[in-house]
Amino acid sequence: MEAEAVENNNELELLQNGNKKKKHKGKHDKPKPWDDDPNIDRWSIPKFDPSWNESGMLEVSSFSTLFPQYREKYLQECWPMVKSALKELGIACELNLVEGSMTVSTTRKTRDPYIIVKARELIQLLSRSVPAPQAIKVLNDDMQCDIIKIGNLVRNKERFVKRRQHLVGPNSSTLKALEILTGCYILVQGNTVAAMGPWKGLKQVRRIVEDCIQNKMHPVYHIKILMMKKELEKDPALQNENWDRFLPKFKKKTVTQKKVKSKEKKQYTPFPPPQQPSKEDEQLATGEYFLSEQKKKAKKWREKQEKQAEKTAENKRKREAAFIPPKESVNQDADKPKDVKEDVATMAKSLKEKAKEFKQKSIENVNVEDYIAAEHPKKKSKRNQS
Repeated sequence: MEAEAVENNNELELLQNGNKKKKHKGKHDKPKPWDDDPNIDRWSIPKFDPSWNESGMLEVSSFSTLFPQYREKYLQECWPMVKSALKELGIACELNLVEGSMTVSTTRKTRDPYIIVKARELIQLLSRSVPAPQAIKVLNDDMQCDIIKIGNLVRNKERFVKRRQHLVGPNSSTLKALEILTGCYILVQGNTVAAMGPWKGLKQVRRIVEDCIQNKMHPVYHIKILMMKKELEKDPALQNENWDRFLPKFKKKTVTQKKVKSKEKKQYTPFPPPQQPSKEDEQLATGEYFLSEQKKKAKKWREKQEKQAEKTAENKRKREAAFIPPKESVNQDADKPKDVKEDVATMAKSLKEKAKEFKQKSIENVNVEDYIAAEHPKKKSKRNQS
């Protein structure tokens, strides 16, 4: 009996193990014949072929967006161009001027399932003031778009306008530099920034815009970094290396703020401050409360007239001050007292007398012999000696 029970248990275990299928990890990770093919470019996006979806779309998909009133006239002018571009791809479009909306929807001729998303991006760009020829480029497979909302990043309106102007730059120079370096079309309009280009460039644009509006980094520094990256891309030796050591690191300068003067704490008193007299109390004190309305109006009018008279008199005085001639400079000698004049005269006489005495003394003391040349003894000639 025991032997039979053991055999039955073994049979049950075998049945259970047979029902469970063993899981093999990586069973699909087998080498494929096209893995090592050098002719295949795995990063290229192939153009959509209508033969991939011959039956078309099963359901109708549609998107609509509103546009501002100031865009109405321009959209009316460029709508035929937009309609013809979408018709080639099998998309129907409608411009409703009553509601102020644009609508795109798929038709029976639509083959590309993703083209309706591209059409939705097209009408969004048109409503954000992007020119129609530029907006139609978003229908291409290699062109993407991104609408960055910047209105809710800053609360203060003045700061928002100032930082948005930093993004544009003088004569749109900063915006043009960003367009060249990122390879994207950028349009700053109101509370949004519309960008069109490849995915890599759109990612860079979003980062630059958000950093500028949040005051993290000025766009000029981003431009410097992008320029350095462009130069580093040219060097094949640095393709697989980290570029952080080559890129500049910009730090925000901490501006010293003025210290707020702390108010002196008043001495604590349990008693409340004295109640200030109300307007009625002041009128009772002056007696104005008991006057009639007519008299009050007359009093106010009189006070107003007095103030006006004072103001006119002051203005007249200021105007007349320009015509008052300046005071003439009086002779300085006339202002001096007589005693001072006499002292100056006596000093002048004494100086003249001293000068005369000095001249006489110098003439008497002169020795004439000093100025006469002395006679030298004559030398005897050789002839006389012989």
